[in-house]
Amino acid sequence: MNTQTRAAIKPGMIVWIVLKQDQRTGRLTKGVVKEILTQSPHHPHGIKVRLENGQVGRVKEIAGE
Repeated sequence: MNTQTRAAIKPGMIVWIVLKQDQRTGRLTKGVVKEILTQSPHHPHGIKVRLENGQVGRVKEIAGE
């Protein structure tokens, strides 16, 4: 699925995100989507989400794909 499209991301999905402080290194963090923060239907850097543990970042991969 395309991680740049808002419709591809749903609350409850397990995803890999890049946190703001990890953007230079590209280090990914795994978690469960609690809330979708990006309002536009498409974003070139990935859809911004809040994970259930409170971390915020842009989706780079959907787990299991």
